[in-house]
Amino acid sequence: MTKTVLLDERFSVEIKPKTPFNFDATVHKPSYFPTPDNYYQKGVYWQTMLFKEKVLGLKLINRGNVDNPLIELVCFSEKPFGEKEDLVKEIRWRFDFDSEISEFYKKFEHDSLLEPVLRKWRGMKINCAYSLYELLVITIVLQNAPVNRSIQMMEALFSKYGTKACYDGKELYAFWQRERLHEATEEELRALKVGYRAKNLKRISESFVNNEIDEDELRKLGKEEAKKQLMKLYGVGPASVDILLFESLHHYDTFDKVFPWEQKIYSRLLFGKELVSPQMIQDEVDRRWGKWKKLAAHYIFEDLFWKRETQHIEWLEKLIRR
Repeated sequence: MTKTVLLDERFSVEIKPKTPFNFDATVHKPSYFPTPDNYYQKGVYWQTMLFKEKVLGLKLINRGNVDNPLIELVCFSEKPFGEKEDLVKEIRWRFDFDSEISEFYKKFEHDSLLEPVLRKWRGMKINCAYSLYELLVITIVLQNAPVNRSIQMMEALFSKYGTKACYDGKELYAFWQRERLHEATEEELRALKVGYRAKNLKRISESFVNNEIDEDELRKLGKEEAKKQLMKLYGVGPASVDILLFESLHHYDTFDKVFPWEQKIYSRLLFGKELVSPQMIQDEVDRRWGKWKKLAAHYIFEDLFWKRETQHIEWLEKLIRR
């Protein structure tokens, strides 16, 4: 049975991201895989967080604008929480508050494809609200499955191993301690209908329990060295490592893998065709955007999915099968 915790203690602090900063475009990513641990409405974002083995409920409120950004962070916890500085430091990293992207805007202000997107979403940063371990779990349930199937698997895992956090009028799941999946049997996991992913989930959890990888140290490494370390983890291949390098470690130049469903989207966005080869896509983004290629691709990708929030795009609906 799912454990439920009431997060009645709270504190708030103001955080000032580096300019420019677009709150809504950073905290809400319409293209991202939906998980039941967060909730968004314009100007406000709720997200659970397992931090230093404590379940926290975060509420980020937009108090500024793109050129004068200011965020109020309200943190909810079961007991008074004393490690405020460490928490703020972690949030600044996960939401990319301190990245300097003014060169990116200047360099591509006349790019035929990017210019209107940059104007619309100026100040959009990466959002990785998860620890490296948690993001790896998400990449595993996304493997070789349509989105609806991945949603079912994720909800089953949260229901079995997660914690339901009640705070600020919301009920959201929080991630489990990695030991939970390490100690679970493969049969228990397969009963949740995750299929072959049961073995991957156990092995990844084991790697983190045994401290085979240090997330803080990875953040200090260059892309190639970080990639080498990540590829040592069981089940981490070219597709997973691309996600980890960009979202978790903020390497804007990573673009070594094109997923099949992304291939069809990039084919339309970059070439106006239904399908071109992954190599053509990689060559084109490298030619156009160089060291900024993944960030640029992120902008055009999110722009498309923001459009989907308000209009029906037939070819996209067929493709993502949501």
